[in-house]
Amino acid sequence: MFTLKKGYLCIALSTFFFSTMEISLKLVSGNFNSIQMTVSRFLVGSLVLLPFALKVLKAKKINLEKKDLLQFAWLGFICIVISMILYQLAVINTKASVVASIFSCNPIFVLFFAHLLLKAPIYKHNIIALIMQVVGILFIINPLHTKLSPVGITLTILSALTFAFYGVCGKKSTSKFGGTVVTCFSFIFGSLELLVLTLMSHISSIADFLISHNLDTFANVPLFTGYTATSIPVFLYIAVGVTGMGYCFYFLAMEYTDANTTSLIFFFKPIIAPVLAFIVLKEFIPFNMIIGIGFILFGSIYTILCTMKMQRSIDNQTA
Repeated sequence: MFTLKKGYLCIALSTFFFSTMEISLKLVSGNFNSIQMTVSRFLVGSLVLLPFALKVLKAKKINLEKKDLLQFAWLGFICIVISMILYQLAVINTKASVVASIFSCNPIFVLFFAHLLLKAPIYKHNIIALIMQVVGILFIINPLHTKLSPVGITLTILSALTFAFYGVCGKKSTSKFGGTVVTCFSFIFGSLELLVLTLMSHISSIADFLISHNLDTFANVPLFTGYTATSIPVFLYIAVGVTGMGYCFYFLAMEYTDANTTSLIFFFKPIIAPVLAFIVLKEFIPFNMIIGIGFILFGSIYTILCTMKMQRSIDNQTA
């Protein structure tokens, strides 16, 4: 019982950190370049996770091999260089509450990537849940009368899709090393890869090419500008709190409970994040968005209930 209580506490803390992610990024979006923020927060966040990852490796008596490091490098490229850059750009281009709600659909996307890549079965309730998620996104976007940025919406969906792809690609490694190790080292490699690209953006020929193609955000990316008395505390919260401790509590929750229970984080986030965005950023929550969030929650909760029912049925048959 005590272990279960610790699991619920970790879920609550992780939910809080993840629900404040878009809001925190929005607060300092004017201070930092998108690429700068991504490489900085994930590098610091991965260092927060590193002691926990090393503890897991020591407990399992595992030594990382070259092929393992290459896999982490590949996963880091998908997650940090692609998905999180898209995510950061999405936060800049549309409302934090919208990004939080749509990004929370990524567990459903995971199911379909798992089917395509790992031949995992797709059940009727998965299809129903996906339909609910899509309907929810359509209500949020409100395509006939939208005032949201089409670019921001597209970036958010692409970010959620690629993050789901990252999760599926890392499934085998997670089974071997555990989520903490895979997340930590993929974050480290992804941050270093993005750091290399950031340094390359200062090469005049590359910078000129990017600027000439209206990609100014990716040219001459700064690393040490934007840090002020106001922005530093927010950055530390994002890097250490949201990115480091948020993921730490997430994986501890999986150890103390189970994957289905831990996934409640993504169900609560679409509710909490818009409310916090309204309080902190004064973002208005229109009725169509409330309906959309309702559909997303229904699809998510329906999935977990059906999955738990199937698992109980399997347990009863094998008992």
